[in-house]
Amino acid sequence: MSFSKPNRSAATLTTTRVDPAPGSGICVTCVDGCEGPCEIGRSALKGREVIYPIPFGKITAGSEKDYPVDFSHFNIQGTAVGAVGVEADPDKATFPAVDTTTELGADGSIKLNFPVFTGAVGSTDIARINWTEVAVGAAISGVIVVAGENICGMDPQAEFSNGKISKSPEMERRVNDFKDWYDGTGGIIVQANVEDTKLGVPEYVIQKLGVEIFELKWGQGAKDIGGEVKLPSIERALQLKERGYIVLPDPTNPAVQRAFKAGGISEFERHSRLGMVDEDAFHKSVEHLRGVGAKYVTLKTGAYRPADLARAIKYSSDAKIDLLTIDGAGGGTGMSPWRMMNEWGVPTVQLECLTYQMCEKLRARGAYIPPIAIAGGLSLEDHIFKAIALGAPYVKAICLGRAVLTAAMVGKTHGRLMTQKMEDEGEDPSEGFEKLFAVGAELKDRFGNDFAKLPPGAIGMYSYIDRMKQGLQQFMAGARKFALKYIDRNDLIALTRDAAEVSGITYVMESDAEEVEKILG
Repeated sequence: MSFSKPNRSAATLTTTRVDPAPGSGICVTCVDGCEGPCEIGRSALKGREVIYPIPFGKITAGSEKDYPVDFSHFNIQGTAVGAVGVEADPDKATFPAVDTTTELGADGSIKLNFPVFTGAVGSTDIARINWTEVAVGAAISGVIVVAGENICGMDPQAEFSNGKISKSPEMERRVNDFKDWYDGTGGIIVQANVEDTKLGVPEYVIQKLGVEIFELKWGQGAKDIGGEVKLPSIERALQLKERGYIVLPDPTNPAVQRAFKAGGISEFERHSRLGMVDEDAFHKSVEHLRGVGAKYVTLKTGAYRPADLARAIKYSSDAKIDLLTIDGAGGGTGMSPWRMMNEWGVPTVQLECLTYQMCEKLRARGAYIPPIAIAGGLSLEDHIFKAIALGAPYVKAICLGRAVLTAAMVGKTHGRLMTQKMEDEGEDPSEGFEKLFAVGAELKDRFGNDFAKLPPGAIGMYSYIDRMKQGLQQFMAGARKFALKYIDRNDLIALTRDAAEVSGITYVMESDAEEVEKILG
């Protein structure tokens, strides 16, 4: 069987005329005269533009490849006996009593009300447009929001001095949106890639904007190249090429300019450079960030080969960084090459199992293990429990990319419709939000008059996290684990032999075998 679905996808708005061959994805009978609705056919007309999910700036996209082992191949163990972390009393060991807070940072001083944070909300249009909703949602939920790469470099109003960023209204907006609602729990992380570093973004956001948590970026699960976005105008393409980005096709080429004017080329691509990982350079970067005032330094890495995972864990251990986020294949993106999203990298389950094995080896030597977060195709409370258990005791949080953005966008959409309805009826839209959102009355009590200032998308994100919190509490209570730190690998069972072999989690028919024999005598 094929795990992939080549040559047709909703992500690229392509399909096939008849059922395709499993391997190639080409129609079993490809007919001369067909207009070519498949990826091959569209590529014959639009070429490289068909590499990416569309429409850019209005969607997020997630891999559709079926992997041989994923989180559905594990189930959560429950028990009817005892309680861990609370007195084994039915009146005390209730699921609302489960503690879902977590701590990050080398010293545990970054507190989160719930063990999730956003994916990098960076320079794509959909990230920029929905930033306020996500940032405010994170602030009122007590979790972390991540401002992704290239924000300053992509800011049309950015100002530079001697090749370094001196002012970025867009970055200031991003930081202030979070800080305006921040109550001391959670935080904002700003991320940097090659271009950001050259432009002096770390120094700018740390020293001028007061950002305390800064993230070095090696990559992400959706791709193993630098970040990219699409540009609708030749003026924008020329601006970003002048700022040092790779822009394709070259907007300074007269032939390209003619093609764009004629309509043969309808857009440009801005690409970031590949980062080159070096152990000494990594440690110097960490030292530099601390030297310019970063209180916490974190690292985000992608679904690279196991040797690169080992580098990320070992270097992070030696540098005593505050968080290592590991992003597996099968996740999502604002813009990445579609086939790359589906056909490269180590899937999340396998990547996490390798992470666990490597952490075990380092811990046996007495090494420091940074708090670890797992990302890559996760969206609901069972994913959170399973990912924490599979990497226990090292995994402290889960990074949710597309999921939190989905909740924010849906909240925003319904908020807009409600606002229009209430204004048409001459009523206060915030009163409508109390009816629209299940958490509306709760947030109205919490924020009083400021409730009317909350973006409806932020309320939607808060509501989604609140739902996951109760769902996770229920799973944990069923496992009789009343705080996250008590979750361990024994709380999972593998449903297939393959899942057991990959993970080291006990196969379901062999679980508790020794204890069963003791009970039966």
